[in-house]
Amino acid sequence: MDFDIVIVGGGLAGLALAAALRRSTLSVALIEGALPVLPKGLDSRIYAISPANARFLDAVGVWRHLDAARREPVRAMEIHGDAGGRLDLTAYGSGVSELAWILESSLMQRELWETVKRQGNLNLLCPARPKTLALGPDAAQLTLDDGRRLSARLVVAADGADSWTRAAAGIDVRFDPYDQLGVVANFATEQPHRGTAFQWFRHDGVLAWLPLPGNRISMVWSTGEEHGRELLALDHAALCARVAEAGSLRLGALELITAPAGFPLRLMRAPRTVAPRLALIGDAAHTIHPLSGHGINLGFQDAQVLAGVLCDKPGHVDCGDLGLLRSYERARKEEVVTLQTVTDSLHDLFRPSDGPLTSLRNLGLNLTNALPVVKDLLVRYALAS
Repeated sequence: MDFDIVIVGGGLAGLALAAALRRSTLSVALIEGALPVLPKGLDSRIYAISPANARFLDAVGVWRHLDAARREPVRAMEIHGDAGGRLDLTAYGSGVSELAWILESSLMQRELWETVKRQGNLNLLCPARPKTLALGPDAAQLTLDDGRRLSARLVVAADGADSWTRAAAGIDVRFDPYDQLGVVANFATEQPHRGTAFQWFRHDGVLAWLPLPGNRISMVWSTGEEHGRELLALDHAALCARVAEAGSLRLGALELITAPAGFPLRLMRAPRTVAPRLALIGDAAHTIHPLSGHGINLGFQDAQVLAGVLCDKPGHVDCGDLGLLRSYERARKEEVVTLQTVTDSLHDLFRPSDGPLTSLRNLGLNLTNALPVVKDLLVRYALAS
């Protein structure tokens, strides 16, 4: 089977790229190992989607079909330091309607899947997994585990941080573990959150509460591995009490509504995100610390930019041409490197310590809070990412 583009991976970034290619005349195949499944209850994987990416999802025909009752706008943010520092951001203060939208991962994936199923220029190969990859001068050759053979002008790796495609292409990446776990769970709250997201930089890590529809929140506690395992071992009542106390009972008592889970945190940098007939997007191209909430936003922006490059290329240009792909790489490099550097630096800055560093980081939050112009710049950058 011959295609212009083969996307390996049907997660959010891969599906978003496929959907964004609907306006092109390119033939596309997407390889995915399993159909997306909606959990019976609330998904524990929750993302904060920037307004820019909400507009992108709307442009590819997805946003309007997402259940409005299952997405929550963020109207304000409270960020607390570990020694009295505080930063408050509001949509109203920056003249916008919301700072972000909170959505379930599975909800977006399922709607993206339903959208691309109706796409005329796309072949969904599922369930299927790649077995071999060869990048040649004129085409890339893929063999699937069921023996089918595919030829493509361009292969896009969208198969996650441990990308098989990236490894098969011989691109080595650098993983820097944070020696932390991201502990996630969803809770019902005693008091209304009023569309506010909360973040505490604590001596035991970074605790974030994201508002969900109704009196519910999603928690991400980025913390040392030992403390993370301790949290996961708590019974439900003890976990609720611990999380509520860590958040200074800001929303009163908490009630667990999804079982907690933990995943290791690590920074991943790729020396290059393109090669002849290959492009990397999403977590296959980069990972960052979750304290910024920008991981999936970077993936969506990868998809949008790469789709724009491919849809707008001159007809005589091969979509696997390295010069063309480098224009995508250049367009994405600054934002990715900036966010990786900022989040990594914040992680280092708020590591447990005493003395001058504690005072400095909390002074920085308070100083920023007192400067409306600086606060507005922070919000504007977040809205556009």
